[in-house]
Amino acid sequence: MFDLDLSNSLLVLSACETGLSEQRPGDELIGLTRAFLYAGSGSIIVSLWSVRADSTFEFMERFYRKIKEENMNKAEALQQVQVEFVHDEQYSNPYLWAPFVLIGDWK
Repeated sequence: MFDLDLSNSLLVLSACETGLSEQRPGDELIGLTRAFLYAGSGSIIVSLWSVRADSTFEFMERFYRKIKEENMNKAEALQQVQVEFVHDEQYSNPYLWAPFVLIGDWK
C-alpha cells in the first residue's frame, strides 16, 4: 500500500474496525490509516469497532449528502450526522454513530 500514489482528498473505510491494527494493538492510527495517508490521501474516515450495515449505510448516505448538497467540509458533515443520529430514536445508541473518526485534513 505504501507504493500507491493516491491524490484523493477523502477516503472512507466504513467497514468494521478499519481504524484498528491487528498487528500492533494500541497503534491503531498508524496501521492501515497511516498507509493511506502516506500514499497521498488527504484524510480518512475509519471505524473503531464493528458496525451495522443498515445504520452505516444511512450514516454515510447522510454524510455524503451534507458534503455534496450542503457544501459542508468533512468535519462539519461528520459532526452533523452524528448529532442527527443522537436525536433519531432509531439510531441514538452511540454504538451506531460513534465508531467513525476523521483523520487528517478536515476541510
